[in-house]
Amino acid sequence: MYTLENNKLKITVKKIGAELCKITSVKHNTDFMWDGNPNIWSGYAPNLFPIIGALKDDSYFFENKVFKLPKHGFVRHNRDINLNKQTKDCLVFKLIHNEELLKSYPFMFEFYISYKLIDNTIEVLHTIKNIDDNPIYFSLGGHPAFKCPVFENEKYDDYTLEFSEVENSKTHMVNTQNGLIISKTKPIFNNTNKLPLTRDLFNEDALIFKDLKSRKVALKSNLNGEILSFRYPDFNYLGIWAKPNGDYVCIEPWLGIADNENTNQDFKTKEGIIKLDAYKTFKARYFIEINNTLLH
Repeated sequence: MYTLENNKLKITVKKIGAELCKITSVKHNTDFMWDGNPNIWSGYAPNLFPIIGALKDDSYFFENKVFKLPKHGFVRHNRDINLNKQTKDCLVFKLIHNEELLKSYPFMFEFYISYKLIDNTIEVLHTIKNIDDNPIYFSLGGHPAFKCPVFENEKYDDYTLEFSEVENSKTHMVNTQNGLIISKTKPIFNNTNKLPLTRDLFNEDALIFKDLKSRKVALKSNLNGEILSFRYPDFNYLGIWAKPNGDYVCIEPWLGIADNENTNQDFKTKEGIIKLDAYKTFKARYFIEINNTLLH
């Protein structure tokens, strides 16, 4: 485990998968992240690369060859990712391609993820470097799970996600057997910026949005006001998810999406895929800001 601390927040990051697993107020010791209860869901904030969600048959085609990747890619459980740099306010982790990874992902790359403490905010920065002579293709995303409810006097349905823009949007539904996107959609936002959290909201799996105008969402309690805000300026897909009996909500910024059930499995034309030319670098950030009034 690695930690960073300032006068407001302390964060903890696991070496495996370089996964953020704790955000705590220094003064009150209040936890803001899900505790990873393995009886419900053992994740905290998995890092998703080089795919988001599931592939059809767990496989894809590239240059007439078939490759297999697990759901959400190979970073989240990876033991080869290492601390690359540490300063008093920043942790930087690095994963580089190796012989084993090249069997499932035939691209030479460097993956970096950094966590930086800035007052009451955590900046999470992803950096992908193409060190190949040819373009590389990838998706990228986060999966942080925030505790909900945070305080003992609250219930799950005291909580609401409030978006920065008024939205009219539908979720793209998932085949719960294989994790693939189906053609069916379901209206979620009807000229509102609020999404009340309920225990049955995720009965049909994650809510998946492709067209939100918002790039900021706040987690709010009816009893205790705003808990935190989440900014994702560099991500154009968003997933919202929890296990039906989990005391958390995942706010998932994505560059990419699970395969559609009708996909031809061509990696180059996969929906949301990013093409990065030889020797170029790609960066994408999101920010978790804990409400200052809860930290005094």
